[in-house]
Amino acid sequence: MLDQTEKRNTSAKSAGPALDFQQHLAALEKAGLVTRIDRPIDKDTELHTLMRWQFVGGLPEEKRRAFLFTNVVDGGGRKYDMPVVVGALSANPDIYAIGMGQPVEEIGKAWLEAVSHPIKPTRINTPAPCQEVVIKGDDLKKPDGGLKLLPVPISTPGFDAAPYFTATLCVTRDPENGIQNMGTYRAGLKATDRLGVRMASRIGGAGGYQHWLKHRKLKTPMPIAIVNGCAPVVAFTGPQKLAIDMDEMGVAGALAGEPIRTVKCVTVDLDVPADAELVIEGLIDPELLEPEGPFGESHGYIALEDFNMSMQVTAITHKKKPVFVSLISQVTPSESSVIKRVAYEPMFLAHLRDQLGIKGIRGVSLHEPLSNVRPVIFLKFAQGAPRTEVWRGIHGASGLRADCGKIVVAVSDDIDPTNTNAVFWSMAYRANPVEDVVVMPHRSSGHGPKSGRVPNDSSLLIDATLKAPFPPLALPTREYMERARKVWEELDLPALSPQPPWHGYTLGDWNEVWETYARRAVSGGWEQSGRETFAQRRGGLTPETPVRDADKPGKGGH
Repeated sequence: MLDQTEKRNTSAKSAGPALDFQQHLAALEKAGLVTRIDRPIDKDTELHTLMRWQFVGGLPEEKRRAFLFTNVVDGGGRKYDMPVVVGALSANPDIYAIGMGQPVEEIGKAWLEAVSHPIKPTRINTPAPCQEVVIKGDDLKKPDGGLKLLPVPISTPGFDAAPYFTATLCVTRDPENGIQNMGTYRAGLKATDRLGVRMASRIGGAGGYQHWLKHRKLKTPMPIAIVNGCAPVVAFTGPQKLAIDMDEMGVAGALAGEPIRTVKCVTVDLDVPADAELVIEGLIDPELLEPEGPFGESHGYIALEDFNMSMQVTAITHKKKPVFVSLISQVTPSESSVIKRVAYEPMFLAHLRDQLGIKGIRGVSLHEPLSNVRPVIFLKFAQGAPRTEVWRGIHGASGLRADCGKIVVAVSDDIDPTNTNAVFWSMAYRANPVEDVVVMPHRSSGHGPKSGRVPNDSSLLIDATLKAPFPPLALPTREYMERARKVWEELDLPALSPQPPWHGYTLGDWNEVWETYARRAVSGGWEQSGRETFAQRRGGLTPETPVRDADKPGKGGH
C-alpha cells in the first residue's frame, strides 16, 4: 500500500472522515472502490481518457471506481515516480460519502451544521508532512524541473492547450481583513515555474477574484497556494458556494469534527492543510493577464482562450511519497458534477422546505447528464400539494442561485426525476402550457460557453404535477411484475436494468368495483363481472356517441 502518515481514521463510516488523503484512499480500497492500474499509462493521452469511459460508457453510477495509476509516463517516455489517482473524491456518491464520513442521506444536514458551527483550524510548526520536500529558487527553473516533475495530466486530449491542475484548492487571503478563501479553479502549465489560473468572475462567485481586485487596487502581487490532495472534507469546501468572508477551513473542521491542522507556507503568507500531498506556492500578478486555454469546461463545451491570471511559482512542497490527485470534469456526468449534486440537492431542499416553508415539497433533483446540475432542476411534490405552494417552490428554486435554475420543472412524487422519459411523460399529460408554463426574462446567462450566448437570459418554469385524480398507470401492478422478474431470472434471460415506472400504480381515479374486477380477472372469475355489467346496460352506442332520436323505437330506428 502507499506510504501513509499516522493512522487516524481508516474507516469513514465508523470513525468519521479521514483527515489525510492517503488514509481516505486506503478506506476506498478497503471498500472495493479503487481500481489499480499498473501498466504504463500516458498521462497526456490515456489517463483521463480511460477514466472518461466510466462516465460515457453506460456504466451504472454505483459501478464507477477511483482509478489509481501507479505507472505514469508521458508521450516522450518520461516515467514519473508519483502515482496519479482520478475519481477518489467523487466518482460516485458512495466515494463522496466515505470522504465525508457520513451516509449519503446525512450529507445535507452535515453541511448545514458545519456552516452554522465552524471549528477554527490549528496551526502546527513547520515542517509539516506537506513540506517534507521543498523545491524553490533555481530548482524551479531547471529544464526538466519545477512543475515538469509533476505528473499533471491533460484532461481533454485533442483540445486542451496544456496539462492542467483540476483537483485544486486555491487558497488566497483578503488583504483588508485577513480572512482566507478556498476555491476550486483550474491551473494550466505555462513554464516550469509559471501557471495560468482561471479565477473567474461571475455573479455570486469567486472569493479569490474579489481578493485579486483588492490587490490590483493596492498594486501588490496576490499570494496564492494551490493545494492538491488534502482531506476530502477540506477539498469539498472548494466547490461549495459559501460566504466570501467565511474561512472555509473552519467549515471543513466542523465536517471533520475537529480542527484541521494547518501550516504556514514556505514562501508566502498563507496557511494550508498541513497533511496535504502537494502545495504549489506563488504570486499572481495584480495587473497583467495572460492568454489561458483552451480547456474543456464543466458546462460541456471547450472554454476558448481568454485572458486570465498569471501565477509565478515560488515553491513546490510535497510529502516524500505523495499521490497526485486529479479531478475529472468537462462533460457531465463527471466527478465534479457528483461533488456538486450530492451537496447542492439537500441545500436546495433545505432552503425550500425550511427557509421558505414550502408545503408538500418532497425532493430536489439537479439534472446531471450533459447539463451540469446547474441549469435544470426538478422538484418533487406530494400529490395534492396546493398549486400556490408548487409555484412558490418553483420560483424559490429558480431564484436561490444566479447560476442555477434556468429550467425548473415540478412533478408529482410518483415521477423519478432522474428518468427523463418519465419527466416528459408527466409534461405531456399533466401540464397545460397556457396555464402551467411561465417564461421569466432578465436572467444571468450563468456558467456556460461564451460563444453565441447573450448575457440577458431567461427562465422556463413548468408545473407538471397532477392537478386532479388520474387513472392508473397501464402496466401490470408491482406484485405481478415482481413474480415475472423471478421467472425471467430463472430462465437466465439478459440482465434487467429497470427504470421507474416499471409497474402500474393508482393515481386517484380508481374504485373498489374496478379493483374487484381486476382481482377476478387474474383468478378466472371475470364472467361474474360480465354478469354485473350486463345488468347495468343503458342506451347509447358508446359514451361518446349517444343514441340518436331517429334510432329510438317508434322513430324509424332499428
